[in-house]
Amino acid sequence: MITGLAHTGVCVPDVEAAVEWYRDVLGLNVLSPPYLMEGDAIAQDMGELISAPVRLKAAILGFPDDGDRVLEVIEYPSVEGRDDRIKAALTDHGLSHVALICTDLDATRRDLEAKGVTFLVSGIADVARVRTTWFADPWGVVFILVEKSRPDRAYYAQWG
Repeated sequence: MITGLAHTGVCVPDVEAAVEWYRDVLGLNVLSPPYLMEGDAIAQDMGELISAPVRLKAAILGFPDDGDRVLEVIEYPSVEGRDDRIKAALTDHGLSHVALICTDLDATRRDLEAKGVTFLVSGIADVARVRTTWFADPWGVVFILVEKSRPDRAYYAQWG
């Protein structure tokens, strides 16, 4: 039985560069620094998904005491990746975005703009009792920043 959401994985061409960006620009904590996985165990896990030799470099970022809700950045050093997601539209089928909660959306957006983050919308919207704005990371992953009007409630329970 499925009991919860665990993590979101983002494939990147360089794990160290991604860790630096997510840490220094977004302020995520490095919960597990970059490590290389290779050998029988990872081949058994992913050998039918990627070509041999099965090797991956990964790191985990997030916030302390936030459980399994983390961002896993993954690089496949033995496989040449594609940048197709940069061309993807938000309305294309499949994973569309990752949501991040913040307490002061105006200040967060100003801070990220000062760090060179590319925003996808010109301002901040008020919708269903949350404030939102959208940006993309250097690898084309779309993020939405969300400021809840009722911080004590879950994101989906803001309205009503």
